[in-house]
Amino acid sequence: MRLVQVTVPVGKREAVLDALDDQRVDYVVTDETSDRDVAAVVSFPLPVNAVEPVLESLRAAGLSEDAYTVVIDAETVLSRHFEELSDEYAEAENGDRIAREELQARASDLAPTLPTYATMTVVSSVIAAAGLLLDSPATVVGSMVIAPLLGPAMAASVGTVVDDREQFSRGVRLQLLGLALAVGSAAVFTFVLRYANVVPPGLDLLSLAEVRERLRPDVLSLIVALGAGVAGAVSLMTGVSSALVGVAIAVALIPPAATVGIGLAWGLPSLALGSSVLVLVNVLSINLAALLVLWYAGYRPKQFFRVDEARSALLKRTAVLLAGILVLSVFLGGVTYSSYQTATAEQSIRTGVEDVLADEAYEDVTLLDVEFEYSRQLLFRTPATVVVTLGVPPDSEQPGLSRRLDERVDESAGRDVTIELRYLTVERVS
Repeated sequence: MRLVQVTVPVGKREAVLDALDDQRVDYVVTDETSDRDVAAVVSFPLPVNAVEPVLESLRAAGLSEDAYTVVIDAETVLSRHFEELSDEYAEAENGDRIAREELQARASDLAPTLPTYATMTVVSSVIAAAGLLLDSPATVVGSMVIAPLLGPAMAASVGTVVDDREQFSRGVRLQLLGLALAVGSAAVFTFVLRYANVVPPGLDLLSLAEVRERLRPDVLSLIVALGAGVAGAVSLMTGVSSALVGVAIAVALIPPAATVGIGLAWGLPSLALGSSVLVLVNVLSINLAALLVLWYAGYRPKQFFRVDEARSALLKRTAVLLAGILVLSVFLGGVTYSSYQTATAEQSIRTGVEDVLADEAYEDVTLLDVEFEYSRQLLFRTPATVVVTLGVPPDSEQPGLSRRLDERVDESAGRDVTIELRYLTVERVS
């Protein structure tokens, strides 16, 4: 619930109070004795979703847009009349939606001042880079908690739907600056670690699960980003805590941006490229989802004549975002298809190895493991080497086994594949 205080200009007192009476709102009037052209200050409690329609009715009654309006978060209101008003608005379609003015204020508050924003972004990116190099999920998650990326994305979307060009521009600038700082700080940090020999020179980055996860993003990454954007918009317009939603958005941006920096510092173009695609897709998807949710929720400019202008800006920006997502989705679709082919090839090869060992001639041989080694290509990867580990009895001979496995693996893969056999002596104790 909210406590609203408005200053009523001279000559509009009766009209404003009549409008509140028509809305069945309890209010308290305090006469204004200053030299300004203000007749009174009116205070009244409202349910959250009643703030916007009541303020609209007051403006229609003559309340000037220049009048001071203060909306305060109230903990408790003890009034039978207020309970009736709450029940009335509880049935409204807008549910827990906050007023347009509150929405703009919250979006601005979530986007901190430039020094704070830059500092927190650099710190979160450095922590993320450290977590990626340590292959530590806990450290990567910790970097997301302090990342201040929710506010700029929401500010850009809110600025679009309410036709606030300054807020939109600030949101876009902060997003671009944040991504540049995240990539740059991670690159510098990784470069220093590498050439100071803090990180082993022979470290294979792609062997680290946290890094490899951002190398080949697929279509599911798009779903995560869209979900984060929807959650961000919903949390903003309902006035609930945005801390956890901010983490969800940071999940989609900070680790991939840090991975881009690591790829640049380590001289791995494929890693930098794959992660860059993930960052761009996530940024565009978060903005698109937030934009559409806020517009669908009914947020519009304050002035009626600016609604068409806001709608035109929305359509243009939505088209740009969709075009970018569709272009980048070609890469995501290729990775998804490649992953499917890879899984299918692995299963076919594994089945072929099992079929060969099912022969009675090899009944003493036990299949222990089948591993696959791949090239460093981003798309359309196929197994380059198949490592088959077998358990065999002591002094056992397996005539023709290597040849048959090689032929069957090539047949299953549909091409010539290198096979590496490893034999482990297994003694059975009865």
